[in-house]
Amino acid sequence: MTATKAPILVTGAGGFTGLALTRALAARGHPVRALSRKPGQVPELERAGAEVLQGDIRDPEIIRRSVEGRAVIFHLAAVFRRAGVPDSLYREVHVDATRRLIEAAAAAGAQRFVHCSTVGVHGDVAGDGPADENAPMAPGDIYQQTKLEGEAAAHEAAARTELALTVVRPGPIYGPTDRRLLKLIGGVARRRFLLLGSGKPRFQMVYVDDLVEGFRLAAERPEAVGRTYIVTGAEAPTLRELVQEIAAIARVPAPRVRLPVWPFWLAGALCEAVCVPFGVEPPIYRRRVKFFTNNRWFDISRARDELGFVPRTPLREGLRRTLDSYRSLGWV
Repeated sequence: MTATKAPILVTGAGGFTGLALTRALAARGHPVRALSRKPGQVPELERAGAEVLQGDIRDPEIIRRSVEGRAVIFHLAAVFRRAGVPDSLYREVHVDATRRLIEAAAAAGAQRFVHCSTVGVHGDVAGDGPADENAPMAPGDIYQQTKLEGEAAAHEAAARTELALTVVRPGPIYGPTDRRLLKLIGGVARRRFLLLGSGKPRFQMVYVDDLVEGFRLAAERPEAVGRTYIVTGAEAPTLRELVQEIAAIARVPAPRVRLPVWPFWLAGALCEAVCVPFGVEPPIYRRRVKFFTNNRWFDISRARDELGFVPRTPLREGLRRTLDSYRSLGWV
């Protein structure tokens, strides 16, 4: 992107991060086209100053219309984990649609393509230090597996079409009004949170405003072409430290009781076996239990050195803003 205010497409613009990115780019004066399949988000995107295109990223005609006249593409559209979603849908969105979008963008004359993946492609980070972009790939579920396949599809299509591509792997994202960490932050604030296991695995999150800046830099810097970047926060607390921090902000006692993991793992497996075949969201499942055992600790040196990415939001401040929003919305 340049000072000429390049026209931009944001896919997945109705999601939490997509909406934040759309707002930030429009505020900078860029003509933004926002692609969203969520009709309820159309008014919010229009208030942000975006041209809104409603449709499904799997539709070739929607893809063709979305990239027309766009110089820069931010591809954030994704299928998030929920009961009853077939594996085929994850591949249609994360792999097939990504490939078609790059091909269409190149044919339409786009100059840059920023593809959103996830640090989840690395799975549970082993060892005593943080993982970087060259760490082994170990996706743990269909979402992460198809995100990894989507990266490969993006690189192949970009090389074939000669479109300048950058891949961003965000850490777990948090911020005001987002519900993904409501069970953690809200649970601690309401004194209804159980800590499973040792509490020693690290959980390194990225505040949404910092991630949006990382996306912008990935599209702007010439050094980013052909590169992959982990973009997450600067602080990597253990789960126990994170829970204590949330409790301090909420002014409640931190949970003292730690329960073993294995009974909940077995319960999750049983709930999945009973609920998932009927499209019912299990009350507990193994992925949630993995939250307490997987180590998410990452090195952001490449993004710092090549993009100039510096997380600006201290963890305590980000958590405070997020908890304040939960309280104002009556969620806590």
